[in-house]
Amino acid sequence: MSQLIVKVWNFIFNADASPLRNIPNVSTRHYVLQALGFMWAVAFAVAIGSYTVLAVSIIGHAVLIAAAAITVITYTAAAKKPELFGNE
Repeated sequence: MSQLIVKVWNFIFNADASPLRNIPNVSTRHYVLQALGFMWAVAFAVAIGSYTVLAVSIIGHAVLIAAAAITVITYTAAAKKPELFGNE
């Protein structure tokens, strides 16, 4: 298993072991590897950020929907059973 991990790691991150080895210019090979690394960093950042924001958004929407529901329940109760709010 550890040999498999090392082979996969080298295939992805080692420009001499990956298909990038076919690019003859070493600096171009390095640039392409850096660009791919940056692309993956941005992709993971966007994915994790959207998951985080999604959770906050869901909670925020749930609070707004709950507030609207409580308002409707309160207005309905005031219209149908005003005695629930005390007699003055």
